[in-house]
Amino acid sequence: MDAAEFRRRGKEMVDLIADYLENIEQRPVYPDVEPGYLRSLIPEEAPEEPDTYEDVVKDIERVIMPGVTHWHSPYFYAYFPTANSFPAMLADMLSGAIGCIGFSWAASPACTELETVMMDWLGKMLKLPEDFIAGTHGQGGGVIQGTASEATLVALLAARSRAVRMILASDPQRPETGITSKLVAYSSDQAHCSVERAGMIAGVRMKKIPTEQSDKYAVQGETLRRMIQEDKAAGLIPFYFCATLGTTPSCAFDHITELGPICNAEKIWMHIDAAYAGSSFICPEFRPLLNGIEFADSFNFNPHKWLLVNFDCSTMWVRKRSDLIGAFKMDPLYLKHDHQDSVCSTNPNPLIPLCLTLSPPLPQTTSQHWQIPLGRRFRSLKMWFVFRMYGLKGLQDYIRKHVELAKEFESLVRADQRFEISADVVLGLVCFRLKGSNEVNETLLKRINNGRKIHLVPCQLSGQFVLRFAVCARTTESRHIREAWRLITQLAEEVMQELPH
Repeated sequence: MDAAEFRRRGKEMVDLIADYLENIEQRPVYPDVEPGYLRSLIPEEAPEEPDTYEDVVKDIERVIMPGVTHWHSPYFYAYFPTANSFPAMLADMLSGAIGCIGFSWAASPACTELETVMMDWLGKMLKLPEDFIAGTHGQGGGVIQGTASEATLVALLAARSRAVRMILASDPQRPETGITSKLVAYSSDQAHCSVERAGMIAGVRMKKIPTEQSDKYAVQGETLRRMIQEDKAAGLIPFYFCATLGTTPSCAFDHITELGPICNAEKIWMHIDAAYAGSSFICPEFRPLLNGIEFADSFNFNPHKWLLVNFDCSTMWVRKRSDLIGAFKMDPLYLKHDHQDSVCSTNPNPLIPLCLTLSPPLPQTTSQHWQIPLGRRFRSLKMWFVFRMYGLKGLQDYIRKHVELAKEFESLVRADQRFEISADVVLGLVCFRLKGSNEVNETLLKRINNGRKIHLVPCQLSGQFVLRFAVCARTTESRHIREAWRLITQLAEEVMQELPH
């Protein structure tokens, strides 16, 4: 394919994408296929001679679309949103064309510098403390990770490294293995499973802090304090706590204004995972949910969930960048460059040089010291396009619209005496269930998803099987919410009629 054909095919692909998104609600939201469906539709081996582009495109509908779960359908209410917008898609095209591997300033100055500026833009939208903003005299800064799972793991590894260094500083003869074997980390029993997985990867024990329905499934300061004291008395070393703002099951919010001072006093790294809810904090009415951020060592959320920036784009800030660099820094000769020691390479956020006049220069480092992989895509382009083309007001309006739609669905549930709301509706998630047994609710969910008109997933709260209704798609409107509710109530009626009297 030469440039001339690429121009033609590129325009055709844009039309195909636009047609797909404009007509997506006409497709069944969930695929009607069985595992292994695709293998029989394509050859066992790659073609010896090249296929035509027309043949490839023709097979999109035949091979791919039958197995697609349409996350951007206005009838998709499962999990949490995954962001989608035309400006972000265009930026992704440009990122793919530039194709840089931006592991250092020399590898791609624009990729490196734009990321720090976009992280500062977003940090200011969130009104983060200056400690977290690169373009200040603070000691922190931001970086784009791939996912919140990566951010949690990076924070945990940095916390482990810091804890070991602190102990060795006061007791240099102590064996490092004797320290790591006694480290203990904490998270809510409502935290995402990726937090527990991070502990497994890092080789440290992770304890779950119990929550109660009476506390709105949020971790309480006194519970954390008690567990810390018990573990210290048992000879363990508490070093890390992952607080969650907007838990996956019910969008619960841990009390970080209580938890933060405890962590600071005990020299425990507090990481805040706000993967879904973090986007809402750009709205003044939701910003109080982030109160207590000043106590955190790191903070992460996913613009690729709810801020119209396509996957993958997970933003992470640290209060003290040296803690991160101390855990990951390596400087092989092949990654060094001519501007290694220049002022231009040593801005307040060592992730990216901003050519600031600093005296004395700060120690230079680059993005490979802030993440697990060495390479990185030009993801900040998506943020730049979206932030400029929507503006803060447009992004706030988008968040508020989803919250209003969730509140509308909540009102429909509350108006029907057969149903109950299972958790506070704070943002765009509604947890609800039929009054009755878990088996009845499991049957209802199965009927809903088997119909393939709308798609939901469940959670468990206080031993109850609960249905989650998350407003996800950019194109969801009130009519979609009401259509979904009509279908749910119709199926609920059928399920209840089948119950033995």
